[in-house]
Amino acid sequence: MRKKSLMALLSLLLTLNVLLAGCSSGKEAAEQGKVTEITLWHMEEPPNRVKRFNEVIEAFNQAHPDIKVKAQVQSWADAYSKFPAAIKAGNGPDLLFTIPDYTTLIKELGVVQPVDEIVKKLDEKHRFLKSALTPYQYDGHTWAVPVYGMVQVLWYRKYMFREAGLQPPKTWNDLLEAAKKLTKDGRYGIALPASKSMATDQVIYSFMITAGAKDMINKENKVTFDNPGTLKAYDMYQKLLKYSPPDSNTYQWGEPQAQFNAGKAAMAIEKGQYLAPFEKESGRPASDLGVVPMPIAEGGEPGSIYYSNGVMILTDDPKKQEAIAKFFEYLFEPETYGKFINAEPGLFLPVTEDGAKAKSFWNDPVISKYKEQVNVLLEASKHGYLFGFTDGVARKIGKIAGPNYLAQTLQQIIVNGKTPGEAVKWGQSQMEAAVK
Repeated sequence: MRKKSLMALLSLLLTLNVLLAGCSSGKEAAEQGKVTEITLWHMEEPPNRVKRFNEVIEAFNQAHPDIKVKAQVQSWADAYSKFPAAIKAGNGPDLLFTIPDYTTLIKELGVVQPVDEIVKKLDEKHRFLKSALTPYQYDGHTWAVPVYGMVQVLWYRKYMFREAGLQPPKTWNDLLEAAKKLTKDGRYGIALPASKSMATDQVIYSFMITAGAKDMINKENKVTFDNPGTLKAYDMYQKLLKYSPPDSNTYQWGEPQAQFNAGKAAMAIEKGQYLAPFEKESGRPASDLGVVPMPIAEGGEPGSIYYSNGVMILTDDPKKQEAIAKFFEYLFEPETYGKFINAEPGLFLPVTEDGAKAKSFWNDPVISKYKEQVNVLLEASKHGYLFGFTDGVARKIGKIAGPNYLAQTLQQIIVNGKTPGEAVKWGQSQMEAAVK
């Protein structure tokens, strides 16, 4: 009996020793840096986007126990003002979500790392869309990995158009006529943002594109904002605001969508985030959500603003860079990629050829319900442009985008009473001073 007890005690001690050794080994691994930690900042604050991003990141971490990617949610409101100071002070992330003009701004800090090899390998396997990749390629390198695209279109309520005997607008004249005719009985023809915001910048630029004024600054940072096409775009915007709610000067992204879904506005111009909440918020079937490309001005061209959203690498640590490369490899596998971009179905569009065909993208409940609308978005992406990236890369475009000079030019009209011509000249002078 005593012998059995002794054996049991020895066995227990051996087990404890193994467990302690395992704990010690795990602790040593952490101390020795065997688990490579990557900090990622993204500015997609809505809970559904945060949740999906976290799910994808956690799945990667589980599949790669030697790597831990930690996502931290930030705000675009702080991106231009607070991030540069944090990065300069050494408190920035290893990975930072970005858009093309923001990349040019952060690149001036000297911390953005080229991603040539990562992009080359991903491109060979998945084939990036040219419109998504080109804005990040200059100075002999690629400065961010594009992860999803966004494009603007004109949304309209089909039943309102049927009742008014209207066809979906194809031209500016059609658009103005529809906005005027549909403004009645407490309803507005269109809801437009007119605040000092990126939302206003984006919609105005879509009008500039379709007016033939997409080239507002070139690769030498020469500003050509003051031109007949720009003047025409601001004049049209001013006319349309007569048929937009009176508090449009406070609108950013959410307010036009809320008015549209509530049936208080018949049209709105925005990206694909209109899909997911439409039925619930409008009380109407998915078939009532109409969408067409941006209407075109007389003598203008097809197109609208297109944002390639990417990720910059800010760390020069080789070990972290190796871990980051593995993260991108995982992210762009079609089965993973579709789940990732459907964090906001319709808003985030594929930037790779195989991503646009992935079952994980098309099988999403929202995407599958709105196939017709998604195909319009994908087609519109082929005619997408971004100011500062149409005539080479204007590396100082961030100095124009950051202060929202496109929106400020509009406010010179609606707040300060300037004519469109006077406002555009004001915008030209402000932009020239900003990029000196």
